[in-house]
Amino acid sequence: MAARKILRDFSYQRAISTTLGRARHCSSSSSAAAPKIPHFSKKGRLLTGATIGLVIAGGAYVSTVDEATFCGWLFSATKLVNPFFALLDAEVAHKLAVSAAARGWVPREKRPDPSILGLQVWGRQFSNPLGLAAGFDKNAEAVEGLLGMGFGFVEVGSVTPVPQEGNPKPRIFRLRQEGAIINRCGFNSEGIVAVAKRLGAQHGKRKLDESTGSSSSPNDEVKHGGKAGPGILGVNLGKNKTSEDAAADYVQGVHTLSQYADYLVINVSSPNTPGLRMLQGRKQLKDLVKKVQAARDEMQWGEEGPPPLLVKIAPDLSKEDLEDIAAVALALRLDGLIISNTTISRPDPASKNPVAKETGGLSGKPLFNLSTNILKEMYLLTRGKIPLIGCGGISSGEDAYKKIRAGATLVQLYTAFAYGGPALIPQIKAELAECLERDGFKSIVEAVGADYR
Repeated sequence: MAARKILRDFSYQRAISTTLGRARHCSSSSSAAAPKIPHFSKKGRLLTGATIGLVIAGGAYVSTVDEATFCGWLFSATKLVNPFFALLDAEVAHKLAVSAAARGWVPREKRPDPSILGLQVWGRQFSNPLGLAAGFDKNAEAVEGLLGMGFGFVEVGSVTPVPQEGNPKPRIFRLRQEGAIINRCGFNSEGIVAVAKRLGAQHGKRKLDESTGSSSSPNDEVKHGGKAGPGILGVNLGKNKTSEDAAADYVQGVHTLSQYADYLVINVSSPNTPGLRMLQGRKQLKDLVKKVQAARDEMQWGEEGPPPLLVKIAPDLSKEDLEDIAAVALALRLDGLIISNTTISRPDPASKNPVAKETGGLSGKPLFNLSTNILKEMYLLTRGKIPLIGCGGISSGEDAYKKIRAGATLVQLYTAFAYGGPALIPQIKAELAECLERDGFKSIVEAVGADYR
């Protein structure tokens, strides 16, 4: 029924558009000064017509089947758009993707996640462990649309206290054959005030929906969903490039944005902000985390308490660096670590691509082994006592499974999502569930760190 309604609405709107278009043509044809309307190429008209025809025909077919099948068709149909985005400049394509998600022009997942993927972390219920890493929705423009696509959690940012443009363009480069991206964006951000306004509006909408509908008991020990909707929302905090007091920047971010976050991240690992990675040193990190924790804890919180605090680290760290970070994390009882950010190295096969000469951080498939090895080392160093989020090079359910067996409780996508689009989300979740069942695990939690226990 829902599908038929969509098709009726589409046909109705198309008829109106056609009528208005004819009316405008008639009224303008009498004027000699009217501008000439440009024509699309024959190939462009054929491609557009074929695409629209396929969408309508597919929609007509799925309108006769159940909602789950229709939902699956919508996700599969997004693959038709991927070649279009590939023709665009990388940053333009990124902005269009964020805009589409913000406007709801993306499929919405209606099918329940496999029960084997559900888990509890930090007293919150995740319907699945697959998240979207920071860097995609830097300014919290599309949280609802992104969560609606089926991610278990979405992390926005990095957000800086004061708006900044970031580094000069071009600053995003594709290594398509290697499934990788190099970026040197440099924390381009609209700032915490703009992000706080957006998250505040979303938070208010959620509270209104809860008050007008049925909601779970406030005494539930596990919080179902998060502050932005059915999924969990993370806020990644950064520092301004010209700031001389990094701790003050992160504290300002905590004071302004923590009320809207299900968890907070201190990003000290971007390679594109001068001096930032120096904050990963033992003394520097310990002093920084203490100040940020104090800022968070001095705020007034309800029964659910303050949001968990995580640190995102680089993959380009020595064994000694990792030992120092693990010691700080355990001593200060950090709530988690994200492993890892982009790399300044150029692992094979990326090193053979001419684009690899561009400066910046590399993400995507070539990062997988490096980041997974760092994940394994940190799991062993922290003795499995701290939840770890595995990030770097995941492009399949098998990749996500390997991260989990190496010690990750949750995992994050970015580059593979940029290339594969929304259809990749249900694919990875289905593949991950198959991996767990194949090896006899009854839950995600059972598989965490399985290779090193």
